[in-house]
Amino acid sequence: MITTAIRVARVGSVAELAAAALMTLGFPCLMLAALVPSVPAFAAAAAVTYLADLYLHRKGSYLISLLGKVRAGLSIRFLVRELLLIVLLSRLELSEEPGFYAAIACFTVFFGLQAPHGALVTLIGNRRQMPVVTRNVDLVSRLPIADAPPRLLLRRAGLKMLHLDLAAMTGLLVYAVTESELAAFVGAGATLGLGALYVLALIPYLRAKRVPPKADKVLKTVSAWLREYRPETVLYFSGSADSAYQVNMWLETMEQLESRPLIILRERVIMEKMAPTTVPVICVPGGVHLMNMDLSMVRVALYAANVGKNIHLLRVPTMKHVFIGHGDSDKLASVNPFSKVYDEVWTAGRAGRDRYAIADVGIRDEDIVEVGRPQLAPIEPWQGTPEDRIPTVLYAPTWEGWDDDPGNTSILLAGMNIVKKLVTAEPPVRVLYKPHPFTGSRSAKARAAHQRITALVKKAAAERAADPRFTADPAAQAKAKAELTRLKARLDGLSLAFDEKADEAVTSRDGLVDMRKHQEAARLRTDWNDAYWRSFPSYEHRVITGTEPRLYDCFNASEAMVSDISSVVSDFIASGKPYAVTDSAELGAEEFRRQNTAVRAAVILTNDAAGVEQLLDAVRDPAADPLAADRKELKEYLLGPDAPTSIERFDAAIADLALKAEARNVGQASHVVAAAGEAELAEGGVTA
Repeated sequence: MITTAIRVARVGSVAELAAAALMTLGFPCLMLAALVPSVPAFAAAAAVTYLADLYLHRKGSYLISLLGKVRAGLSIRFLVRELLLIVLLSRLELSEEPGFYAAIACFTVFFGLQAPHGALVTLIGNRRQMPVVTRNVDLVSRLPIADAPPRLLLRRAGLKMLHLDLAAMTGLLVYAVTESELAAFVGAGATLGLGALYVLALIPYLRAKRVPPKADKVLKTVSAWLREYRPETVLYFSGSADSAYQVNMWLETMEQLESRPLIILRERVIMEKMAPTTVPVICVPGGVHLMNMDLSMVRVALYAANVGKNIHLLRVPTMKHVFIGHGDSDKLASVNPFSKVYDEVWTAGRAGRDRYAIADVGIRDEDIVEVGRPQLAPIEPWQGTPEDRIPTVLYAPTWEGWDDDPGNTSILLAGMNIVKKLVTAEPPVRVLYKPHPFTGSRSAKARAAHQRITALVKKAAAERAADPRFTADPAAQAKAKAELTRLKARLDGLSLAFDEKADEAVTSRDGLVDMRKHQEAARLRTDWNDAYWRSFPSYEHRVITGTEPRLYDCFNASEAMVSDISSVVSDFIASGKPYAVTDSAELGAEEFRRQNTAVRAAVILTNDAAGVEQLLDAVRDPAADPLAADRKELKEYLLGPDAPTSIERFDAAIADLALKAEARNVGQASHVVAAAGEAELAEGGVTA
C-alpha cells in the first residue's frame, strides 16, 4: 500500500511521502488552531508545515512543482500561514492592539519586498548566464569574468527570503501568549530588516564589473580562440540530461585522435553531467549563436545521436558529416532513415553495413565505413574462470523503451525467472545484476520488476553469506573497503568535475583541465575498481547501479552474461565469453536469430529462462562449449578485425574524410575564382 502511495504521489521515498502528508494535513490544522483559538496547537502545526516544506524542497520532490501547478506554490503557502496567524490574533481579541497592526503592516511590507528580491535574483542569474559555456578553452586571459555572487545569496533564494518571516511568526506567537508588544515589534522589525538587507545585498551584483561581458563580446572571443586552436574534428551532441552517457562514451576516443578535437554541446544540462575530459568543449544553447560561430577550419563533424538540432551544424558545407551513433545493435535506431543526411555512416563491422542494406532506408553502401568500436579497448578477452573463485554471470537487461513492445526488455517477463535459476544453480555461480540506467523511467511495471529482482538478489546474497560452504576473508575485505574510502577521498580532492559552488561563467573562466590531475584520476579510478571487487566476497551476489563500477568493468569481472537486444550484447561479444539473449517477444529461436545478428552465437533463453543451464555448462567447461567458434566469427563480423586496432581505423577514416572535405573546399574556391575571372573578362569586353 505504501509503495502504491509513493508511486501515485511520485515521491522518492517513505520519508518524502510522510513529509508530504504532514504538510498537507498541517494547513487544515493551522486553520483549526486559529479558529479555536489555540496558540500551542498553532505553533506546533506551523513548525510541522515549515519543516515538511523545507525537507521536500531539499529533496527536490516532484510534489513541490505539482503544488505550484495547482496554484498552491511556495509564496501562497507562506501567505496562507501568515494570514492564519492574523486570524489567530483576531480570535484572541487582539485586533484592536498595536501588535495586531504591526503584524498586518509587517506581512504586507514583507510580501512587497518579494517583488524586488525576485527581480534582482532573476536579473543577476540572466546576466551571469553566458551565451556559450566552455571547458578547456582559455578565456581567463581574454575575458574579464568576475567571481560569482555568494551561493548563500542565490541558491534557493526565494525559499530563503520567505523563511525570513520566521522572526515575525515567532515574535507574534510570543505576543499572542504574553501580550508583550515588544515581542511583536521586535519580531516584525527583524523580518523586515533582514528582508531589506537581503534585497540591498543583491544590488551590487548588478554592476557592470560584477557581470560577464555581453553576448557579442563573448562570442567574438570564442571565435577568436577557435581560429587560434583550429579544431579539425568535432563531436557534436544534443540531448536530454539522461542521455549524457551517449557523449561520455566517446570522450576517451576523442582524446586519442591524431587530429585536433573539439566537442560541441547544445544543452547546459549535458555540460553539467559530462565526465571530465582533456578535449576542449563548447556548449552553445542558441542555434543562431552556433550558426554565427567560426568553424571554417573544421573538416569532420561526428554525430552521436539523431536529433533535430543536428541541422544547425549539418548546414555547414565546409565540413563532412558522419553519424557514429552511441552503440551498435540490431535495434531499429541503428538503421534510422534520418542517417541519409550525413556524408558517411560509420559502423563497427560488416554487420552494420549489412543491417542498412537489409533495412533499405536509403543509405548507400559506398557511404558506409567500418571503423570498429574504439570504446571496447578496455574489455579483456576471456581467459577462463580464475581458480580462486566461482564463475560470475552478469545479468544486464536493457530498459523498457518508449513503447510496450515485449521484445524491448527481458526484465518484465523473464527477469525473475532468469535470476532465480542463476542464484539457485548447482554448482553455484555468482550473479551481478546491473540494469540499464533508464530502467523503470517510463514503465511502472518495469520499475516494479526491477525492485523485485533487486530484492531477490539481495535475499540470495544474505542466504549465501550464512551458507557454511562459502567462507569470506573479513580482514582482506575491510582493508579493501578502507582503500576504497581513501581512493574516493583522493578522487574527490582532485576536483576534476564542475565546481558546484561556481556558476557557468566562473566554470567557463576556470575550466582548464589540469593534465596531471586528469592522469592521476585515471590511475586512481583503475585502483578504485580493483579495490571494489576485493571489498566483498568473490561469491557474493551483487546489485550494481550508478556509474561505478562501469559496465565494461562488470564484463571483465564476469565469465558470462545474460542480456537483451541492445549494444550491450555487441560490446560483450568483444570479450569472446559465452552469453545468452532472451527472446522476450517469443519469436522462436530460428526467427530470433534471423532478425538479430548479435544472437547468432548466443544461447537463446525463453521467458521461463529455459537455456540457462546450457550457458552455465559453457562457463564450467569451455572445452565443450559448442558456440565458441561461432562467437569468434561473429566478433569479427560485428566489430571488425583485431588488427589494425579500432582507434587506428577510426583515425584513418577521419583523415580520409578530411581530405575529401578539403578537396571539396578547394574546388569551390576554384569555381569562385574562375567565375570572378569570367566576370572580369566580360566586363572588360563590354568596356572595350
